[in-house]
Amino acid sequence: MAPADRTVVVDNIGHLVTNDAARGGGPLGIVTDAAVVVEGERVVWVGPRSALDRVGADERVDAGGGAVVPGFVESHSHLVFAGERAEEFAARMAGRPYAAGGIRTTLAATRAASDAALAGNVTRLSREYLRQGTTTLECKSGYGQTVRDEQRSVRIAHDHADEATLLAAHVLPPEFEGRPDDYVRMVVDEMIPACAPYASWIDVFCERGAFAYDEARAVLEAGRAAGLGVRVHGNQLTQGRGVQLAVEMGAASVDHVCHTDAADVDALASADTVATLLPAADFSTRNQYPDARRLLDAGVTVALGADCNPGTSYTTSMPFCIAVAVRDLHLTPDEALWAATAGGARALRRDDVGVVAVGKRADLAFLDAPSHVHLAYRPGVPLVRRVLRAGRLVAEAEWWEPGAGLPAAAGRGSVR
Repeated sequence: MAPADRTVVVDNIGHLVTNDAARGGGPLGIVTDAAVVVEGERVVWVGPRSALDRVGADERVDAGGGAVVPGFVESHSHLVFAGERAEEFAARMAGRPYAAGGIRTTLAATRAASDAALAGNVTRLSREYLRQGTTTLECKSGYGQTVRDEQRSVRIAHDHADEATLLAAHVLPPEFEGRPDDYVRMVVDEMIPACAPYASWIDVFCERGAFAYDEARAVLEAGRAAGLGVRVHGNQLTQGRGVQLAVEMGAASVDHVCHTDAADVDALASADTVATLLPAADFSTRNQYPDARRLLDAGVTVALGADCNPGTSYTTSMPFCIAVAVRDLHLTPDEALWAATAGGARALRRDDVGVVAVGKRADLAFLDAPSHVHLAYRPGVPLVRRVLRAGRLVAEAEWWEPGAGLPAAAGRGSVR
């Protein structure tokens, strides 16, 4: 945590994305030749360098004339797990279709793992996220599915992430095979009361092979009664009722939404439920990509997430997801970046992250590129070279020399 009175001046920014449309430069609020002043954990000034009065600073950070964007906001991850499922991935690539039942493999490994092993895995993956520019992280349980294992999972998520979600109903565990009503009753009567103190959200997988509409609704209603916000995994594998359930329940987000009809799109367009798209999961499963253009053109608020999990999306790279969203979901580079920052914040109902503006948390990702478009233009290239989170430098590539990766005309020299 940055000291409250510590001042940091971020200078020599060639291309600053603020997501503050009031600044002009389109919805991304782009400011060129910019600077940002931070006190403690918050932004206190944003604007062109020419308007920056000389201020005393405890630290000056040189952006090297490159692009700076808000830290990415990951609103959908599953990091509390043990083991991996590389063989399952290889089988899918050889033609076996994805079915949600593969989750049970991770269920067995997670139940057998120690708390220390689970926490260590979350730490490893959250650091991966951070090095690639993600400064806000939601983390779900869902690979325990006993009261004990879900409680320890959501506690670990609470301790290591910004937002903890109880995914109490992920799939039906093997000991409840053929007895979904009994499992839902256990979730409502025992699991939610035990886990709610550690969580901010309740989530459910409303899908073929997971939980039916009535079962999912019972879980969400119990979670909401316990003071948790509502999220839904919906319409990933089939045209189902997940989107409608999310809208009916006033969910903050419905995630995946690969199979939607006109009624689903209309419902989302008339609600404040965010459609969170997870293109890395569809990439890894060869599932149908969501019709993102249809959603955006209808006025639906869209977020992008990486959905890091061991079975269907074992990536922590939000830049990769931006590239896939632009190439295969037909988002523009501007739309994709907004969805991965401000959109993710909307999906978490946060207004303090995903934007660079006075009073907001000072989360910045420095790119070794002249503009944010390069996140999609140069897929697979590690463009995030430095990360500021809550006003503190938390990650930096050892080999980065500010401005070295930019065209000669883009470099603006050293900090004044």
